Amino acid sequence: MSLPPLVEPAAELTVDEVRRYSRHLIIPDVGMAGQKRLKNAKVLCVGAGGLGSPALLYLAAAGVGTLGVIDFDVVDESNLQRQVIHGQSDVGRPKAESAAASVREINPLIDVVVHNEILTTENVMEIFAQYDLIVDGTDNFATRYMVNDAAVLLGKPYVWGSIYRFDGQASVFWAEHGPCYRCLYPEPPPPGMVPSCAEGGVLGVLCASIGSIQVNEAIKLLTGIGEPLVGRLMIYDALEMNYRSVKVRKDPECVLCGKNPTVTQLLEDYEAFCGAVSAEAQEAVSGSTITATELKSWQDRGENIYVVDVREPNEYEIVSIPGAVLIPKGEFLNGSALEKLPQDKKIVLHCKSGVRSAECLAIVKNAGFSDAVHVGGGVLSWIKTIDPSLPTY
Repeated sequence: MSLPPLVEPAAELTVDEVRRYSRHLIIPDVGMAGQKRLKNAKVLCVGAGGLGSPALLYLAAAGVGTLGVIDFDVVDESNLQRQVIHGQSDVGRPKAESAAASVREINPLIDVVVHNEILTTENVMEIFAQYDLIVDGTDNFATRYMVNDAAVLLGKPYVWGSIYRFDGQASVFWAEHGPCYRCLYPEPPPPGMVPSCAEGGVLGVLCASIGSIQVNEAIKLLTGIGEPLVGRLMIYDALEMNYRSVKVRKDPECVLCGKNPTVTQLLEDYEAFCGAVSAEAQEAVSGSTITATELKSWQDRGENIYVVDVREPNEYEIVSIPGAVLIPKGEFLNGSALEKLPQDKKIVLHCKSGVRSAECLAIVKNAGFSDAVHVGGGVLSWIKTIDPSLPTY
């Protein structure tokens, strides 16, 4: 369905703006009126990472008059494979500042607002209220639910995207005209069920595919052209080169945007709502977590331990802790790993950062390995504290 323009047009375009946006101006559907609306628009991009990078660049190039970016992270070398708004010289620099510099280089005629901070329940409403439209480039469920809830409570439309390995999704959530994110995903997935991009990886160019779809939808909403992805979920398979659209209906029983909402304000703790790790894992790691330094000390002393790496084989090929045996998490979930564990040694589990090994630790303890432990911080902690010469990922 077509929707009215989200913003009113600016009074005029300068000569420089006419020159810059001439290819838009000669498109009948955009024209002078549409470009003036873009000039008058205020758009916030949540995240300057994989999705935020192409989104910010193309929003800036399109002439969105006020472009905000919020990100609390700093640029890491592993980001550069997909986060094209940053460069080698930006490593160690706050992402929000690095992104803003690139945006200003792309288009000095627009205003850039930098929010170099973490988005929280304390500031999200105040920040979102300053903008007409939100572009969601987040990569975790807790922040996605918070973005959704804040946008619905403020009556703001937002363009959502998600990426993982070769698969991407995009949609427009606007409770006034269609479903919200909770209508599509009423509950977050069980802890550890859906790996993050940091755990499972993502094809770099996939970010451009989904990010450009998000910008396309933002432009349509701002200018009132075309049919936005309200009530539709666009699914992209990069390996099969296939796009398909799935209808998403507004849930009349949605706890947030339904007929009788029970969520009428932000949750106190979105991390707890989504559960980074299961309750069983939290209980298992209590008193059973060691540091990388402790593991190294045990190895040096010749302690009777059996170190197990629960990551995937391709991760193990990148870097591994010396002496660790690879048994992927999936084998713990289906139970086949248990027969591979020695009964006469202390089991020490680790993964990349500690989340997957915590889940596996709960399984191992339930199987009777009561003295088993896991390494907090995983192999990344080993690299940081024991052997910085090893590669990170």
